[in-house]
Amino acid sequence: MQTLSIGICAYNERENIGQLIRELLKQRMEIVLLKQIIVVASGCTDGTEDIVKEFAKGDKRVMLIKESERGGKSRAVNTFLKKTQADIIVLISADTLPQKNAIEELVKPLLNKKIGMTGGHPVPINSRNTFMGFLAHFMWDLHHEIALKEPKLGEMVAFKNIVRKIPSNSAVDEASIEAIIRTSGLSIEYCPKALVNNKGPETLSDFLKQRRRIYAGHLWLKETSHYSVSTMSGLKILGLVLENLKNSPCELFYTIIAVNLEMLSRFLGFWDYKVLKTNPAKWEIASSTKHLTP
Repeated sequence: MQTLSIGICAYNERENIGQLIRELLKQRMEIVLLKQIIVVASGCTDGTEDIVKEFAKGDKRVMLIKESERGGKSRAVNTFLKKTQADIIVLISADTLPQKNAIEELVKPLLNKKIGMTGGHPVPINSRNTFMGFLAHFMWDLHHEIALKEPKLGEMVAFKNIVRKIPSNSAVDEASIEAIIRTSGLSIEYCPKALVNNKGPETLSDFLKQRRRIYAGHLWLKETSHYSVSTMSGLKILGLVLENLKNSPCELFYTIIAVNLEMLSRFLGFWDYKVLKTNPAKWEIASSTKHLTP
């Protein structure tokens, strides 16, 4: 049986880290053996480390790696990669919660020797009854539709242990791993049944902050690694939006605003990277995405 190591990169994740570890330990795994859950806590000041230490006392598979300073997520990913020796690696965002059997569904395709990486299906917990809730579901529903046709992986990914390190200045760590896996000759696969809950931004400022950072990171990846994720194509996204337009006047109005906000985010990301020459590898946290419920 192949072994599995789960990595969590955390910066002030007290609100969710305990729930996340608890859910990971409850996952039913029959095709892999969970060897370790490693939390890389970088510059935490909110008690995140203490919560992880309590879990480590009760389960030797849980391990804390403490970094005194925050150097960005990709550096924390590299710290994790140096430590693990498992056959299969899972990286899961610290502000998410996997649903039942999500890890098993995620790693199952990796038993195929031609597949090197998989990604889960993020589902926001936000209510659709508010504009910001609609916006969160709108973005992740589009991600889902695109990933079904051409995989784009994020929030929770698994890959064979062939990635030694990723660029430490990457602001899009999962996409950087995608590029390495594809370069190695292996394929990637989207796993729609591997459900993982996250939370979309509750404020417009957090939405713009998050989306512009991601787009700037993808521009950097395209320029430095000559790799583009499937969601980079604006025309592809617009086509899906038009295909899935609802007749409801309210949803139509919300959709028009959502498209314009995404366009604005991409312009800001372009401005950040191409004009200001900045690469947000150590980004400002969108705080309204951090408070998940069990």
